[in-house]
Amino acid sequence: MRYLVLFLWLISMASCTINKNIMFKTDQDFAFDIPNDTLDGDYKISPNDIFNLRLFTNKGAKLIEITASSSEGQRFLQLVDVTYLVRSDGSVELPEIGVVQIAGYTVREAETYLESLFVELYNDPYAMVRITNNRVIVFPGSGGDAAVIPIVNNNTTVIEALALAGGITQRGNASRVKLIRRISGKDPEIFRMDLSTIEGIQFANMIVQANDIVYVEPVPEIASEVLRDLAPFVTLITSLALIYGILGGTF
Repeated sequence: MRYLVLFLWLISMASCTINKNIMFKTDQDFAFDIPNDTLDGDYKISPNDIFNLRLFTNKGAKLIEITASSSEGQRFLQLVDVTYLVRSDGSVELPEIGVVQIAGYTVREAETYLESLFVELYNDPYAMVRITNNRVIVFPGSGGDAAVIPIVNNNTTVIEALALAGGITQRGNASRVKLIRRISGKDPEIFRMDLSTIEGIQFANMIVQANDIVYVEPVPEIASEVLRDLAPFVTLITSLALIYGILGGTF
């Protein structure tokens, strides 16, 4: 009887560490957000983003290359592939324009906005903006393992992000995939999708946005983790029993 009690105590101790690597748990009655037609890839520029600006004149006919005469001599200005960091307050300092607010604009809106600023200086300016530090974090289902996937294609889907991360792992539960969308100043949006059926393709084709988290919930491994956690105790008890048997036989 004492051995049974000891065994049950060991199991209870081991259960304290079972499946502790499962993240982003939600209650059974948690109200997930519902995807709709407004969910697209129009990411809004945020503080600490890094973006590349290419600026052309004559609606993109050629790069800006201006040589102007002044009392101080020649001045040469060229805006080609310049990279800027969006400050924590959402602003950025542009040459000859000064400090402007850029956070909150989509890429296309930012291009139009910058063109409206530079039109006072150049003929028919054409701006090209590209966010260079966009990425998605993918947990493919093995617990705490994750991959940071750079967003090269603005139309990257959930299934593509999973593929870039190596696919759903053997332990991953394809029927329980969460897309967590972090929104500055707001509560995150959390979508649950079932990718185990063909009907789930509608969710798999959702466009991911920068800083999204794609989390594949791992299948709980209760038995294997209990055995793994009990292994040191079993080894210790076996060793003590062996020593006791040897010493008991001696006396």
